[in-house]
Amino acid sequence: MDGNGTQHTPGTTVLVVDDVAASRYAMGAVLSRAGHRVVPVASGGEALVELDVRLRDGTLPDVALVDVGLPDMSGFEVCRRLRARPPMAALPVVHFSAARTAPGDRCRGLDAGGDAYLTVPAEPQEIQAVVRAAVRGARRSTGAETVVHRLTLLSEAVITVQTARCPRELATAAADGTARLTGSPAVVFVIAPDGEPYQGTARSRPAPTDSGAHQAAARLAARLAEGRTGVHSAVVPAPLWPAGIFRPGVEEDALLTVATAQDGRTAVCLATPVRRTAINGPADDGLLARLAQAAALAAEPLLLYQVERHVALTLQHSFLPRPHKLPHLPGVDIEVRYVPASRQTEIGGDFYAALRTGDGVLTAVGDVVGHSLDAATVMVEIRHALRAYCVDESDPVVLAGRLDRMLQRYHPDLTATVCLALVDPGSGRVRIANAGHIPPLILRDGGGAQYVDASGPLLGLGLERPPPTEHHLTPEDRLLMVTDGLIETRGIPLDTSLEQLRTAAADAPTGLDTLCDVLLGCFGHDREDDIALLALRLG
Repeated sequence: MDGNGTQHTPGTTVLVVDDVAASRYAMGAVLSRAGHRVVPVASGGEALVELDVRLRDGTLPDVALVDVGLPDMSGFEVCRRLRARPPMAALPVVHFSAARTAPGDRCRGLDAGGDAYLTVPAEPQEIQAVVRAAVRGARRSTGAETVVHRLTLLSEAVITVQTARCPRELATAAADGTARLTGSPAVVFVIAPDGEPYQGTARSRPAPTDSGAHQAAARLAARLAEGRTGVHSAVVPAPLWPAGIFRPGVEEDALLTVATAQDGRTAVCLATPVRRTAINGPADDGLLARLAQAAALAAEPLLLYQVERHVALTLQHSFLPRPHKLPHLPGVDIEVRYVPASRQTEIGGDFYAALRTGDGVLTAVGDVVGHSLDAATVMVEIRHALRAYCVDESDPVVLAGRLDRMLQRYHPDLTATVCLALVDPGSGRVRIANAGHIPPLILRDGGGAQYVDASGPLLGLGLERPPPTEHHLTPEDRLLMVTDGLIETRGIPLDTSLEQLRTAAADAPTGLDTLCDVLLGCFGHDREDDIALLALRLG
């Protein structure tokens, strides 16, 4: 402040646009004595060129004083052109004139986008006050826009984090949100209760093959979270923070924002580079803490699901025999495949079976409706029940009926699909019962492929079942049974997917193992459901 208590704005740069050299000098002298930096220009065109240069250099002035009566264009036109260019639209403009000022002139200045109108000559205090007011208004407006923008970025980041399908995807989403909030590289660690870190990076080169630095950083983050609750932050100096985490080969201090979930075991750490002299910068406004907290809350159920998914997969792998461990079934050759859903989706209840009966070989492919540990558990029950029932029964329709009653009795809220095929290796006769499942394909010698006309209600509904469909296989024919996870794709009609499968199977090589591998190669990438597949040929 000066002796009169007037507050100055040190460091403010003022563009003065006036074609009269003496007036330009006088205005500049008043502003310079008040501590402002002055950039004098003599015309509207010269002002626009100067602003273009300064825009490229990142040195735009804080305010422009523009004479209304310029020789090449009016001061109003200069203002209109500035307002039409987004990078310069926020620059405050004060019009001035030494001519007699009419109310209409002031209105024209405001309508053109000006912030104030000054009649000169004016007292130095009035000129300085007008400049200060214009700069304050612009900074207040810019500050409010910045807050709104940053809150929008936070909201977008939180939504992306909450829709992540796995911990690694969540870490990447949180890292991207952190980078957008801070304008710097970011690394995020989601630390599971067992200590396993899931890492996400943004605005940084990929981690090198030797990820020792990232492992060390994750251990630091885990120690910072240990025994704490809520959200807290700390600056880790460069000697303690592994070099190259944010930028290859660069040693930097790190600002860690750590949030711990309600269970006290799941933690999320947002890490960004920080200069010790700028710790209380724009990023230190609480938004990173809110993002870290949202990420920790979203990570908790995802990590819990990871545990459940692992249990379900273990259950399925335990009860579905691997291809090389299938029992020897005389008279037939069989190949099977099982592919769990992608890591981002829930485990289902798909299964296959190949069993010896008194009347031949019984094959089955089915799917318990739903995706959860419960579906995998019921799959195991159905498979065991089928093994028990076929000890004294071979008719596929009777077996489907028994499975239907079992589901109604013990799992009345669940349904399942299954396709059962009883093959007599000696005669090639096949009897098929279908309970709401994709019908099997018979691939004939010579390249033809047709779906078996076999249908029936799902298991668990208690509805009457049609008689079995009968067909005859030659030694060169193949029978293919799959679950819908192989072909179902959002947005594509099932009939289209079935036809694509039929065409691919018909064109596949004759070997059973090759047939299975070709179909998985064509359809089995990053599926949202499990895949069970069984192919059979008379041996």
